Amino acid sequence: MEVILKKEIILNKALCRIFGLLTFVILTALGAFVRIPLPFTPVPITLQTFFVLLCGAFLGSGLGALAQLSYIFLGILGIPLFSGTGSGLFYLFGPTAGYLFGFVLASLFIGRFVRQGQDNLFKIFALFFTADLVLLAIGTLWLRFLFGYTFKRLLFIGFLPFLAPDLLKAWFASILYFKLQSRLKEIF
Repeated sequence: MEVILKKEIILNKALCRIFGLLTFVILTALGAFVRIPLPFTPVPITLQTFFVLLCGAFLGSGLGALAQLSYIFLGILGIPLFSGTGSGLFYLFGPTAGYLFGFVLASLFIGRFVRQGQDNLFKIFALFFTADLVLLAIGTLWLRFLFGYTFKRLLFIGFLPFLAPDLLKAWFASILYFKLQSRLKEIF
């Protein structure tokens, strides 16, 4: 198996980057279909943040953000990629829009700083979880703008319910990145 992983399949790095970008657009979209609705908040738990974290780490800040912007753009065009098979421009005025834009900033953040902690799994985890907190904060701020809720209510509907699942997603994404990072240096 190791021989297969070390074999260069695609020699053109530009094609690898395009393939990586498209792959993370698709993975983010598929992550939206792994959806756990919560009865007390309009925002579901999804698997998207797992792929957003990996997107920034694997592709870097520019391509990672571009992949997330591409995902949002395709959803605006009407392709049902958003959570709950949502799509269209008006989806960006709903309760999950802040989290979608948080995807872009989280990818930028991780892509910018991931190279500094590559040798340490816990540094990578701390970076991934920090980026996830940025994502949650942006989503929560959007809920504040949209509904005008109090800070306490915002914490209970937009932030706290997602901490435990996002800790798990950040941990597993960190492990996956840590295991694959040496191979990805050759590709990207």
